[in-house]
Amino acid sequence: MSNDLKNILSNLNKDVEQEKLLEYLNRTLSTEEQHAMETHLNDDPFMSDAMDGLSQLQAPDKISLMVYQLNKELKNQLEKKKKRKKRVITETPWLYYTVILLLLLAVVGYLVIKKITS
Repeated sequence: MSNDLKNILSNLNKDVEQEKLLEYLNRTLSTEEQHAMETHLNDDPFMSDAMDGLSQLQAPDKISLMVYQLNKELKNQLEKKKKRKKRVITETPWLYYTVILLLLLAVVGYLVIKKITS
């Protein structure tokens, strides 16, 4: 199985190999391995829920293709984010002028109010 198919499943429990999960869903494990997987599923409720959801898919034999497509879309989205330009500070000098002006107005207002009240 190629590494691309494993990317999306990389955050799963490290005790269970990804190939074994897919083999379990495709019912290609030996009886001993199936029993070990079922024991592990009974111990881990999160993994059990995930397997229940995967088993309810209409085309369980296409899970590998779905994983590949999800990885491909994820990589495309990440590439788009990398390509976005960051704002350059020199493009917005008016923002700095506005902040400085507001700070000066606040200080002058404070001094005027303090002088009036005393």
